[in-house]
Amino acid sequence: VQLQASGGGLVQAGGTLRLSCAVSGRAFSSYAIAWFRRAPGKEREFVAAISWSAGAGNTYYADSVKGRFTISRDNAKNTGYLQMNSLKPEDTAVYYCAADTLADKGLRVGDIAREIAYDYWGQGTLVTVSS
Repeated sequence: VQLQASGGGLVQAGGTLRLSCAVSGRAFSSYAIAWFRRAPGKEREFVAAISWSAGAGNTYYADSVKGRFTISRDNAKNTGYLQMNSLKPEDTAVYYCAADTLADKGLRVGDIAREIAYDYWGQGTLVTVSS
């Protein structure tokens, strides 16, 4: 399974970006898809996740992005998305997408925000928000 993240760039505060995560493989609809980010000098942190299709595609967000970011998926295109609105300078980070089948790892939907839930990671895409 390979993940390709794209869509990062430089944007002014208040602006928008949409990140994409293209996932290879035939089991896309069974994967949970998540976005994490690592800001300069900080640990990687959870941003958003969307459950697998049989899990009703429920979405989960970090408090810091709730109401501004929207995660979605297109199973026909094997692609996940992160729509980022009202961007702030503190959103500056390298954003990573991740995917996996939680059930195969003995995990549940409550683990969807944990890094250990994901074996498959994209290479990261840089988002820079200027003030």
